[in-house]
Amino acid sequence: MPKQQTDYLIELIRTLTKAEKRHFRLLVKRNQANEELLFLQLFDLLDKQKRYDEALILRKIPAIKKRQLSNLKAHLYKQLLLSLRLLYRPHNTDMEIRERLDYARVLYNKGLYRQSLEILDKAKIAAQNARLNALALEILGFEKLIEGQYITRSIDTRAETLAQESREQSMQISRTHEFSNLSLQLYGLYLKMGLVRTQEEKDFVHDFFQKRLPKHDLRELGFYEKLYLYQAYDWYSLMNQDIHLYYKYARLWVELFDEYPEMVNLQTPLFLKGLHNLLNSLFMAGRYDRFMEVLERLERFELKNSDKPANNVEGLFYLFKYIHRINLHFIAGTFSEGTAVIPDLDKLLNENPYNWDTHRILVFRYKIASMYFGAGENERAIDYLNEIINQKQPDFREDTQCFARILNLLAHVELGNETLVTYQVKSVYRFLNKMKDLHQVQREILKFLRKLPQIYEYELKDEMIKLRDSLKQLEDHPYEKRPFVYLDIISWLESKIEGRTVQEVIRDKFLKRNNFRP
Repeated sequence: MPKQQTDYLIELIRTLTKAEKRHFRLLVKRNQANEELLFLQLFDLLDKQKRYDEALILRKIPAIKKRQLSNLKAHLYKQLLLSLRLLYRPHNTDMEIRERLDYARVLYNKGLYRQSLEILDKAKIAAQNARLNALALEILGFEKLIEGQYITRSIDTRAETLAQESREQSMQISRTHEFSNLSLQLYGLYLKMGLVRTQEEKDFVHDFFQKRLPKHDLRELGFYEKLYLYQAYDWYSLMNQDIHLYYKYARLWVELFDEYPEMVNLQTPLFLKGLHNLLNSLFMAGRYDRFMEVLERLERFELKNSDKPANNVEGLFYLFKYIHRINLHFIAGTFSEGTAVIPDLDKLLNENPYNWDTHRILVFRYKIASMYFGAGENERAIDYLNEIINQKQPDFREDTQCFARILNLLAHVELGNETLVTYQVKSVYRFLNKMKDLHQVQREILKFLRKLPQIYEYELKDEMIKLRDSLKQLEDHPYEKRPFVYLDIISWLESKIEGRTVQEVIRDKFLKRNNFRP
């Protein structure tokens, strides 16, 4: 078994729960001979190992010869997948339907055509109810194969019925692919160019979207066509930093699942993603009351679906829950209260049971650092920022690195580390200046940071007022909004100017914006 496949085996074993391991052992012992199975012994040993050690395996299980180890690992990997498939089949409609297809194939091969057709008919109804159009079309193809070769006399008008059903399914699949292609292409464009920064980029994205948007009547679209259409509009509006449009289509996305409640269990990841986008749009718009409503709905989802055994669903749930728990404190300016969330999140990030990628983990590190900075715990903030800054091979967008360095400087300013700030300003400036797509906001901050070591203390307040006023002019600029989501530099400047904590400034703004009494 090549090294990459060995890594896959180890990774798979590491993700297994106690229930999954127990099911695997019971399945193997029930279906195999009573003597100790080599691949089961191998599994038990790999399960205990912290890292893969081939020499130790050969020493601990002498019955395994080196030449057969590769095949044994491949067999173990296959048996683990088989066990997981059997365990989770009842929770996955598509897996159950494919099993019926297998049964129909067995009956067909034995010449029991009517029995095969009856199973196919039930499978087709299940696929149509779940809106699994590709599976439904595959079943129709099998039905036509049987009807076209053998005289079954099952239904007099069977040929025309199957032909019409095939046409309808093909049209629906074709439309679904058109919308899903649009959504995927926009996502690819977003990864390539990020948010629009100029009118020329905005025009390009608009033309890109309009040329690929299929002609459609919304009333004629099914669940998946609408879902991918709303996804596409979400990417389009996010790239254009059009928060109102972003909110509109995120809301339609969630309401689509309200219209088809049975699809929540069938497409749970997409439902959670819809809630996440809706919360993200509300966070960016600062709509606290509505944000709280949707967040409560997200957190209630855990109890409603806690028995659903899907690691990716659980991982997405906790990912989105922690993102928006943190965002809640950012909106309300309750940073000190928000730090209570961090120990549990930190443990989750260190153990990483859901295989979150480095990008997600380091974005969380930045959010945690921002929480501590807002709470006035600057030394803790610096610890988390250094994890981002010292990343040797960052595989995430440069803006996270950019704002981590700026926030790190501000934290050192708060601690009074003037000598260190003087030393770091130049290196930070060099790093930021290499970025080819700096916002004007970042440029204004850079100008201030470059002058900071030469500013006398009696001049500092006036310089901060100048920077605050210049940034306020950019706050509502259509292409300069994003940096303020990463770093509320204006509130920090106001805190220094007014002699208050940044938490007090942001909290007061929140209370006034939402007509709350302190």
